Amino acid sequence: MHVIFMILIVASSTLGSQLLLKQGIAEIAPVLHHSGVFDFLFAAAGSPWVLTALTWQVAAHVLWFFVLTQSRVSMAFAVSGSFFYLLLALASWFLFDEALNAWQWLGLLLISAGVVILNVAAPKAPAEAQTA
Repeated sequence: MHVIFMILIVASSTLGSQLLLKQGIAEIAPVLHHSGVFDFLFAAAGSPWVLTALTWQVAAHVLWFFVLTQSRVSMAFAVSGSFFYLLLALASWFLFDEALNAWQWLGLLLISAGVVILNVAAPKAPAEAQTA
């Protein structure tokens, strides 16, 4: 499997788990305000949303192991972060009405463009050269 595709899957999985986590935490937030931190943590540990989010994140980390065998961590993490932040901004906007202003979108796009430039200009790592 191509490393960029795996990175996109990891970023998408991280996004999905964060959205599930937000949903789960939103449902149990009143516990924190009324019963305290320990009851909140126990409610989180029993939340199907939270447990699904954590399971999904573990699966993404397993795939990340394979990414690290084929790419430099600095480049892989930069690409993953770029995908993640763009996808999270879009999903948060559509699902939770958390809009960004034009300057924030521009910042995200500039960061993403910088990551693309870094990857295009970087020499390939030995494992990347073998799989290309």
